[in-house]
Amino acid sequence: MKVVWAGSPILAREVIARLAASRKWHGKTVRTLLARLVKKRAIGFQKEGHACLYRPLVKQAVCARAETQSLLDRVFDGALAPMLAHVLDGRKISDSEMRELRLLLGAKNG
Repeated sequence: MKVVWAGSPILAREVIARLAASRKWHGKTVRTLLARLVKKRAIGFQKEGHACLYRPLVKQAVCARAETQSLLDRVFDGALAPMLAHVLDGRKISDSEMRELRLLLGAKNG
């Protein structure tokens, strides 16, 4: 999805080339993934001669929100505090990150 979001509209061969370079994925694997994303209506396509041109049908922010909620529900039973504790465990937080977190929490509770 990241490749399609970044390069839309994008030819299947371009998706294959980018994923082959970064992930060492075979072209057939990428085509199978593209077909599944079309079936799930995450991406759409149109024929350009013998090639397919792909476009996202869902916005990246919507997808990220759904995936985050799914993780929260599956792993942390929907509880946000344990998830945040897990993410922050053993991680050094910069002063600017701490200020940003406080602003976000204040905005959500204010």
